[in-house]
Amino acid sequence: MASKSKARTVIVRMVSSAKTGYFYTTQRLRIGPKLSAVKYDPRVKARVLFMETKK
Repeated sequence: MASKSKARTVIVRMVSSAKTGYFYTTQRLRIGPKLSAVKYDPRVKARVLFMETKK
């Protein structure tokens, strides 16, 4: 049986740095760098930094 190839993309969880527990899920390339983005966190009603963690 042939081996199964890995997917080109991976699903990651972007967790709020405000420690509210709020997160976004998104896809990124498997070989790409770790993601970080400034997005809106409705629990603190402000834009905060979201950092990538594993799903």
